[in-house]
Amino acid sequence: MDKMKQKVAVIMGSDSDLDTMRPCLARLKAFEIPYQVRIISAHRTPAAAESFASKAEEEGFGVIIAAAGKAAHLAGVLAAYTTLPVIGVPIKTSMMGGLDSLLSMVQMPKGIPVACVAVDGAENAAILAAQILARSDKTLSGKLAVFKEEMAKQVAAKDQALQETL
Repeated sequence: MDKMKQKVAVIMGSDSDLDTMRPCLARLKAFEIPYQVRIISAHRTPAAAESFASKAEEEGFGVIIAAAGKAAHLAGVLAAYTTLPVIGVPIKTSMMGGLDSLLSMVQMPKGIPVACVAVDGAENAAILAAQILARSDKTLSGKLAVFKEEMAKQVAAKDQALQETL
């Protein structure tokens, strides 16, 4: 059942996360998924995080992508205030290489799930968001099928090139 195109919210804990998140934005754009990007801190602006997440569904969002580093509680805080799927993107840090961010996102308590991609896995977050939205959007589902077919063709071409060089 195709309905009004749902948006994706891309929430970053800091403007320093933007470069890491650019592949996410590019992939959403390639799939023609409308999105909104915001900077909201789980720690510095918790009321804004609560307000945004609480109203996200009525504002037309279907998925929230939350990117944060270090004490990366943003995805979990947003998930606490919505029933929408929340995808966490742990940002690489200088101290632990992003392991701290990853663990902050995946170690959620029962009842507050956060899906999580790899450290700096921004593009995969967009693809996962697209897959979630495609459950009710046949056009988007078709775009994902084409995307996966193209990936398979690229791998096959690389394999063929390798075989020719050996």
